[in-house]
Amino acid sequence: MEISLSKAFYDLAMSTGFINLTWQQILMMAISFVLLYLAIVKGFEPLILLPIAFGMLLANLPNTGLMAPPELGIDSLTGEDKFQPGGLLYYLYQGVKLGIYPPLIFLGVGAMTDFGPLIANPKTLLLGAAAQLGIFLTFIGALFLGFLPEEAASIGIIGGADGPTAIFLTTKLAPHLLGAIAVAAYSYMALVPIIQPPIMKVLTTKKMRMVVMDQLRPVSKRERIIFPIVVTVIVSLLLPDAAPLIGMLMLGNLFREAGVVGRLNDTAQNALINIVTIFLGTTVGATASAEAFLNPSTIKILLLGLIAFSIGTAGGVLLGDLMYLLSGGKVNPLIGSAGVSAVPMAARVSQVVGQKENPKNFLLMHAMGPNVAGVIGSAVAAGVLLSLFK
Repeated sequence: MEISLSKAFYDLAMSTGFINLTWQQILMMAISFVLLYLAIVKGFEPLILLPIAFGMLLANLPNTGLMAPPELGIDSLTGEDKFQPGGLLYYLYQGVKLGIYPPLIFLGVGAMTDFGPLIANPKTLLLGAAAQLGIFLTFIGALFLGFLPEEAASIGIIGGADGPTAIFLTTKLAPHLLGAIAVAAYSYMALVPIIQPPIMKVLTTKKMRMVVMDQLRPVSKRERIIFPIVVTVIVSLLLPDAAPLIGMLMLGNLFREAGVVGRLNDTAQNALINIVTIFLGTTVGATASAEAFLNPSTIKILLLGLIAFSIGTAGGVLLGDLMYLLSGGKVNPLIGSAGVSAVPMAARVSQVVGQKENPKNFLLMHAMGPNVAGVIGSAVAAGVLLSLFK
């Protein structure tokens, strides 16, 4: 009896996480604590960074089996087949793996997005396109560093500053890099107010930053309804691989603008996107296990992601400089930095930097044009890369 009792206590002790905890897992838990601090205390993209950080924490707690797949084994006592159902997060992760969650996020984003500034000033679409420069230049750089084309494409998309798009593309091309790419994408989105202003100031003069732009023209309801339909048709015909993202984005926007499906619009921009964000963030964070995250490739991905985002910001501002010159000083180039698709934070940064130079400057609505164009642009860029390397 004493022997069996001792063995029971021994087995219990050996089954605890404390016994099986490695230094790599401790380090990953420390990283998750830093991300939690940034989300909770600093308020950096908390809606997505908090569940990602907590998912990372859960993934690195030993013996939990939360991401374990289902498997068929043999019962050690009876010798019969024994089915292990798999962990909770494994099943929730299937929405990421199958490409379901990112388009649903886009549905909610579309329901919350006002494309009016873009419709009123279509030229800002070019600023959104220019900000995708970071994606393709970083893709080339990643190839030179030895990454496979599929991996390089997934790394480059970080430059679009669009988390759902980065996740959507990575799950299809390089799922083994998902944890590092998702953390990089959402971290840099959260750090937009820190990363972008120095780049904006270096690439513009004080005179440029002080430009007050003319008020945008009113946009009719007919234009607002036609826009998502036309964009869906054109983009989906040109790039069928972009249809899941663009289609859901524009469907959500049509819910908003049609004015006849208030309940659907409310669900898309509130309950649905909130639920999907919890599932997406937690399960993506859970892919950042110590084995998958702690390797030299992760450091390269984080650095390349920062470069991609910086180049994207610079590309938008530089085209803004050109528009400033061609318009005779009527375009404030600061709105070009909003061409990355971190909506609406990038547009707010344009507003803040512009108002510091000129308190009479109100650039927010002007910056929203390239900002929402960036959402479309990043989805199009993902479609291009997916069609090339899938």
